[in-house]
Amino acid sequence: MILKTKLAGQVYAFKNLTDVMAKANDEKSGDVLLDRAAKTVTERTAAKIVLSRVTLADIYENPLLAPEKDEVSRVLKEDLSQGIYAKIKSWTVGELRDWLLKNETRGEDIVRVSRGIEAEAAAAVTKLMTAMDLVTAASKISVPTTCATTIGLPGTLSYRNQPNHPADDLEGIKASLCEGLSYGSGDAVLGVNPVEDTVDNTLAIMNMLHDFMDKWELPTQNCVLAHVTTQMKAVEKGARVCCLFQSLAGTQPANDGFGVTAAILDEAYDCIHRFGTAPGPNLLYFETGQGSEQSIDADCGVDLMTLEARCYGLARKYRPFMLNNVSGFIGPETLYDGRQIIRASLEDHFMGKLLGIPMGMAPCYTNHTKINQDDQEMATMLLAMAGANYFMGVPVGDDVMLAYQDTSFHDDAGLRELLGRTPAPEFFAWMRKLDLMDERGRLTARAGDASIFY
Repeated sequence: MILKTKLAGQVYAFKNLTDVMAKANDEKSGDVLLDRAAKTVTERTAAKIVLSRVTLADIYENPLLAPEKDEVSRVLKEDLSQGIYAKIKSWTVGELRDWLLKNETRGEDIVRVSRGIEAEAAAAVTKLMTAMDLVTAASKISVPTTCATTIGLPGTLSYRNQPNHPADDLEGIKASLCEGLSYGSGDAVLGVNPVEDTVDNTLAIMNMLHDFMDKWELPTQNCVLAHVTTQMKAVEKGARVCCLFQSLAGTQPANDGFGVTAAILDEAYDCIHRFGTAPGPNLLYFETGQGSEQSIDADCGVDLMTLEARCYGLARKYRPFMLNNVSGFIGPETLYDGRQIIRASLEDHFMGKLLGIPMGMAPCYTNHTKINQDDQEMATMLLAMAGANYFMGVPVGDDVMLAYQDTSFHDDAGLRELLGRTPAPEFFAWMRKLDLMDERGRLTARAGDASIFY
């Protein structure tokens, strides 16, 4: 593995694969703050050239974090299809990029090889791609999944109805839920972030959502985004829920900080398959985002984007129903401005789909980040063109509990109309039955009136 090249009359030599991966990354404030980023555009270009000549076997045989020391690395190795990997291991990263972008390479071709692509190889090829490359390649790939209903089918665009409340008031949650449904938001999941992470509170929210689904014969799934151990205890006490949630990170120390291990995820997988109310087979919901490892000093010397790819490799083992990316949620210490958030969102969406993950996107931001509404909307439209399975639905785009900005119920409706997409089939039929959508998937005059549910 040759880790040096000559460019513009200067030789650029990199210490190891970790170094070249970090310096080939597009500029991110988190990498800069930790002194891992390229110092100049020329050095970044040199790193990309070197990386393009590295083979997939080089990456596999030189893990950035040793499996004997890092649980995530062990899962990545154990879950990789050795048979598929053996057929492509001689490809260089540059050759993988060229193959992904060829007109004759179809989505089903990419899906066939994805089980043999290691997470760090997915990160490597992404570092060589432009924004249009990332949209083009991702748009080829469909990753439909089924919990109680199916999302991610071609021609559809789904949304998580996120009716958070600053005091977990059940009637307040329900009011927001009804408004979102009246705009067609909620076919991905009815998902509440609780303020109070207790078993009884989690159980109460789960059952309220499920009761509402039963009363209105609403074809979707419910989830409460407490810690996964809290959710399992609620299920043990009789809570009715379709899927279980957990945030993931790309290193063992970071997951230790989140209070999650592979053994706990195995237990959650078993719990929801045994006691959940949805048939599946996809019954877990994960959330990730660039910079989470750096924010708790658990990055182990690896760059933001590569660690994010490792999250998808970990998630792949559990065949999730959905995975939501929130790279803009942390703030400017990881992604400084709108340009960096747009780029990171496109990277994450592509890496996830390349690894077979049903990607949902939240091109979100906190109020102390140098970004504006136009930046967020540009990210959302590009991700919709790239084929994201779903986005968030937040009242007027402002989450009053988590204090950040995300896509609104109105954005949801606008994107479907702009791209000619419809909700998931069962939910679409339900919306038409209530005269909230017409046969083209456009909202009727009745839409937006939450009082129809009261």
